[in-house]
This record gives sequence, C-alpha cells and structure tokens, in this order.
Amino acid sequence: MSLAGVSCLVTGAGGFLGQRIVRLLLEEEEALAEIRLLDKAFSNEALGRFGKFQGKTEVKILEGDIRDVMFLHRACQGVSLVIHTASIIDTLGLIEKQLLWEVNVTGTRLLLEACVRCNVQHFIYTSTIEVTGPNCRGDPIFNGDEDTAYESESKFPYAQSKRLAEDSVLKADGQVLKDGGTLMTCALRSMYIFGEGCPFLLGHLDKCLLNKNVYLRFSRKEALVNPVYVGNIAWAHVQAAKALQVPQKAKHIRGQFYYISDDTPHMSYADLNYELTKDLGFGIEPQLPMPLTMLYYFSLLLELVSFLLRPFVRYIPSTNRHLVTLLNTPFTFSYRKAQKDFDYTPRYTWEEANQSTGQWIASMVPQRRQYLKIKTA
Repeated sequence: MSLAGVSCLVTGAGGFLGQRIVRLLLEEEEALAEIRLLDKAFSNEALGRFGKFQGKTEVKILEGDIRDVMFLHRACQGVSLVIHTASIIDTLGLIEKQLLWEVNVTGTRLLLEACVRCNVQHFIYTSTIEVTGPNCRGDPIFNGDEDTAYESESKFPYAQSKRLAEDSVLKADGQVLKDGGTLMTCALRSMYIFGEGCPFLLGHLDKCLLNKNVYLRFSRKEALVNPVYVGNIAWAHVQAAKALQVPQKAKHIRGQFYYISDDTPHMSYADLNYELTKDLGFGIEPQLPMPLTMLYYFSLLLELVSFLLRPFVRYIPSTNRHLVTLLNTPFTFSYRKAQKDFDYTPRYTWEEANQSTGQWIASMVPQRRQYLKIKTA
C-alpha cells in the first residue's frame, strides 16, 4: 500500500494531531505529490517542524476558515485525498454552541460539498470516542468493538456536534462526484489522545505544579480507559489513506467507522498523568475530592448556578455532570477491526510513547513554573 503521487489536504494541520499526521506523510518513503496544510492559523513552531521533514513532497500552507465556501473550493481543487481533523474540542462548555456547530458540523458538511464539486475521491474524518459515550448513566464498556450495542444519546454539545459531523461523513460515502467518480469516506473514532504537545496534559501539569507536584485525582482508579498515543492515531490515518487507494480494501472500509486505540495499558485518566511523570518525582492524590455521587450532585449544583446567572453573567463551572461521568466510567475499545480492514497496528509501543511524552513534559516544567509564577504574582 502506498500514497506515491497522491495530492492530500489535511485540515487542522496546525493542531496537535494534524501536525503529527503531516509529519508522518512527509516521512513516507514513496513521496506524495503534494500536501496542503489547512488551518485558521499556524504557529512559527509548527511551520518550523514542517520545514524539517520536507523532502520531495510539495507543501502548501493554506490559512483560512473552514466555514468559507470559496476558500474550501480552492483548497480542494486538484486534491484526491482529504484528512479532516479540524475541530473545536470543548469538554467544559466554554465555546458558544453556535460556533461549535458552525465549525464542527457545518464546516464538515461544506468541506464534503467542496469534495464533491472538486472530484476528491477519498475522505477520512477524525471522530471521537465521545460519539459513542459514555451515556448519562455511566454504563461501562470493556474491550468493546464496532459491533458493541450501547444506548447513548449525549446532550452535551461537543459530543452532539461530532456525532452529527460523523453521520454526515458516513452518509456522504457513495456520492457521485462532478466528473462521474465516487466519493469514499470513513471515520476514525479516536480514544483520548496523549503525547508531546497535548494541551490537556499541559493543563493538568499546571494544576499539579500549583498543588506542590501532586496531580489532582479527578477519576477513580477503577475507571479504566485506553488512551491512544498521538503517533499511533496519526499512523491509523495514514494506513486508512493507503488502504483507500486499493480497491479490494476500499470496499470494506468505505462508509465505516473504526475505533482506534493502541497498546497503552488500561488505566484511569488521572492515573495516565501520573504514569507519564512519576519518574520526575510527581505524585497523585489517593482518592477523589469527595465521593463520586456527591461529586456528581455538586456538578449539578454548579450547572444550576450557571443557568440562574445566565441573564446577568456567563459563568462556566470548572466541572459538569457530563465530565464527571466521562472521567469516571470504565470505557475501553479494541482496534481489531482497523487491524483487519486496513492493517493498522500501533507504530509506537507504550514504552516509546511513555518515554517520549515524559521527556516532553519534563522539558515543559521549567517554563510552566515560570508562567504560573507570573500569573499568580
């Protein structure tokens, strides 16, 4: 399987996952013809990283808005593969629902329409485990797969937006392109992604440093999940893209969603933070700040306060019932189907992921300490 000579557009290319996908595409032995990198803005650090790996593949930087129809049309012109990672991630409700919808749902639909007009044959969408759940009851899943039945209808805006976007992508499979060809689509439902550059890890690190190098316990030890290393979820996108080029494989993949995990040991979200940094001498609180049921109703109280204050001020609670359930429900999935259908196996071991992420966090500690010192002065 190869991407030799393919022209590819990566949306969200300046983001945590997008950058890693671009890096892997640029490292391919058989060079792509062109990679177009689309995002609202690119940091100087990101542009520098792309420059390091650039070889025979032409790289074009496209700065613009996913909601701009004309911009999307120009971006898709002459492209045969789109990897769509661009998304607003919002677990706290910080983002206005309208903006979340415009970017995550409408943006995805506009991009699909541009693909049909511009004869893009292959479309891969970065979805999320939150499309599945956990549901409001906190029903667990242990080692689930794509056939696991689960009753879930999350009312949390971020999860809703990603579900609607994924539905649009999978329903678009088989659409007739302007030149008479056929659009083939698939979606990769990623577990929680960790690794170098992860903004969530930095947020937890800041709280840990303010708590005398002890991580806050926000999830029960027994709430096992299986996070995925950024290099492995990026590799899954590359493998899916290669498989779509092969007709025999494409017929199994198109119109399907896949859970993407790796061989990271099953542990709680809070314990992942600790595992990645215990060699730095960091600790973790032994238990939740209060019993789980009490924490759930405390979150409900905060949501009620937020609702009552809405006519006067926009108050966003530091936690909510959705987040408490998400962080405290056992929820693990297998990557067997992705392995079977498009030969995905993790490119990096847990030991490699742990070491690389731990080293990155260690390198960030001095500057985060300095940042917090200035912020709290």
